Amino acid sequence: MSTESANPDFFKSKVLGHPSGLFVLFFTEMWERFSFYGMRVLLVNFLTMAVAGVAMPGWGWSSENAGALFGTYAGLLYLTPILGGMIADRFIGYRWAVVVGAGIMTLGHAAMAIETEFMLYFGLALLVIGTGFFKPNMTSIISEMYKDLPEKKDGAYTIFYMGVNAGAFFGMMLCGYLAEKVGWSWGFGLAGIFMLLGTLQFWMAKPLFGTIGEVPKKEKREAAAAAAEKRNPFTTLDKILILLTSVIGVLFIFNDPLSKIGNINILPQEFIVSKETLAGPLVVILIGLVLFLFLIVGRILRYDRIVRDRMFAFIVFAFFTVFFWMSFEQAATSLVLFARDFTDRALDGNSLVIFNTVNALLTIIPLGIITWVLVLLFKQTKSVILKSNITLFVCFGLMWGIVLWMLYREFTSENSEVTVSWFSTLNSFFIIVFASLYTKWWDSKYNPSAAVKYGLGLIIMGLGFAVLAYGSSAIPQGAVAGTVRVSMIWLILAYLLHTLGELCLAPVGLSYVSKLVPGRMIAFMFGMWYLAIAIGNKLAASVGGMIDDIVRDYDMSTFFLIFTFVPLVAGGIVILLNPVLKKLMHGVK
Repeated sequence: MSTESANPDFFKSKVLGHPSGLFVLFFTEMWERFSFYGMRVLLVNFLTMAVAGVAMPGWGWSSENAGALFGTYAGLLYLTPILGGMIADRFIGYRWAVVVGAGIMTLGHAAMAIETEFMLYFGLALLVIGTGFFKPNMTSIISEMYKDLPEKKDGAYTIFYMGVNAGAFFGMMLCGYLAEKVGWSWGFGLAGIFMLLGTLQFWMAKPLFGTIGEVPKKEKREAAAAAAEKRNPFTTLDKILILLTSVIGVLFIFNDPLSKIGNINILPQEFIVSKETLAGPLVVILIGLVLFLFLIVGRILRYDRIVRDRMFAFIVFAFFTVFFWMSFEQAATSLVLFARDFTDRALDGNSLVIFNTVNALLTIIPLGIITWVLVLLFKQTKSVILKSNITLFVCFGLMWGIVLWMLYREFTSENSEVTVSWFSTLNSFFIIVFASLYTKWWDSKYNPSAAVKYGLGLIIMGLGFAVLAYGSSAIPQGAVAGTVRVSMIWLILAYLLHTLGELCLAPVGLSYVSKLVPGRMIAFMFGMWYLAIAIGNKLAASVGGMIDDIVRDYDMSTFFLIFTFVPLVAGGIVILLNPVLKKLMHGVK
C-alpha cells in the first residue's frame, strides 16, 4: 500500500508542494533549536563572567572548568540519541519519543533559569536526556512520511534543516540579547518558554499525522529484532566489548568535570609505566579506544571484501570528522570568550546606525518569510489542528514583540555594544545564504569526490582560524581581558570561512552512512558517527578551555594557530588519501 493511499488526508493538505505535517515538524524543530542554541550560546559566557564589576555578573568560573562541563554536556548530546532512537523503535514510537523528549527539555530549561549550581547540573542532565529522545526521532518521522516517495525526501530534508537554522539564528540572537542586556534568567527562561510552546504545538497537531510515528506493533518489533540478529548477530565477545567501552567512555566523560570542578576523581590520576608517569584518564580512554577499534574491525571482517572496504572508508571519514568538530565547536567556548574579552564591540554614531540597519534587515526579513509560511500552514490546516496553529501564532507574536522591542531599544540608543551572542548567529545566517549555492555545485559536473569535499571542509576551517591568528596578533602574551581589543571583522570573516567549511563536510558524512554501509550495519555505524562527533565536541571544549593558560604562557595567536594547523594538516591528508578512498568505495560517489 502506498504512503499516499494509506494517509490520503495527510498528502492532500500541502504547503509549498509538501505535506502540511512537514511544516509542523519544521516549526517543532525550529523551537527546539531556538531553545538549544539559545542556551548553548549563553552557558560558557555566563559561567565565566566575573561575579562583580560587570553589568551582568556571572559565576566567575575559570575557562578550564567551564570547558570541562560544557564538553561533557556536548559530548553526551550525541550519545544519548543512540539510546533514544532504540527506545522509540522498539517501545514508544517516534511521536511519543518527540513529546517525551521535548517535555523533559522544557523542564531542563526551566531548571537552568533558577541559577543555582544544583539546578544548573540538574537542568543540563534533563537536556541531555530529552535530546536523546527528541533528536533522532524527528528525522525518523520524516523518513516514515516519505518512505514511498523517495524522490521528495531530499526536498523535505532541505526544508526541515532550514527550520533548524532559523531556530538557531533567532534563539542565539534573542536569548543572547535578553541575557546580556536584561539578565541571565531572562535568556535561559526564554529558551524554556519556546520549548514549552513548541511541545504543545506538536502535541496538538497529532490528528494530522494519522498512524505515522505511532507506537510500533509487537509483531513488527519482534520481526525487526529477529531480522537484525539474523543479519549480523552480536557475539558474546562483541557484547562484552560494547559494555567495557561504554563504561570506560562514560567514566572518562564524567571524570573531566568532576575532577576539575569538584576535585572528585573516578579514574586513577596517573599510571607509572617503566618509571614514566602517565596521566590516568588518558591511559584509560586509550584502552577504551583500542577495545572499540577491536570491536569495529572484528565486525567488519565478517563481511565480503567490497562491503568491508566501503566500511573501512567510512571509518576514515569518521576519524577525520573528529578534527573538524574539534575546531568548529570552538564557537561555543573559546570564540565566545574571544568575542567578549578581546573584540571591540562598542558602537556609536554612523557605525551604530549601519549596524542597527543591517541587524534589522537580518532579523525582520527571515522572520517575515517564516511568518508567511505559518499563514500558509494555517490556511491548509485550520479545520484540523486549530489549537496547534493558535499556539504557533502565540509563538510568533511573542517573537515579533521581542524583535521589535530589541530593534527599538537599539535604534534609540546613542551608543551600544554588540552582544557576544550576536557573532554566533552568523553561522546560521551564512548557511541560509550559501547552502543553495553548494547544492548547485554538488549537482553540477564539477561535483568533487567525498574525500576532496572533506579535505576542502577541513582546509577552509583552518583558514578561518588563520584569519583569527592574524587578527589577534596585536594581543600580547598575558593580556588581561578587556585591555586589548581587535576589530570584529576578523571574527565575522572567521565565521564565514567556518560555515563554508561546514557546508563542504557536514552534509557529506551523514549521506555516506547509507551509501557505504549495508542496511544491517547502519544503526551501528550511525552510533559510531555520533561517537566521533561527541569526541570532537569533548576535545573542542577541553582545548578551548585552555585559552586563558595559552594566552598567559604564549599569546592569542598561538592559541588560534593550534586550530589552524590541525585541520589544515588533516585536510591535506584526506585529499592525499583520495585515490585510496576511491578504491575502497568501489564506485560509490
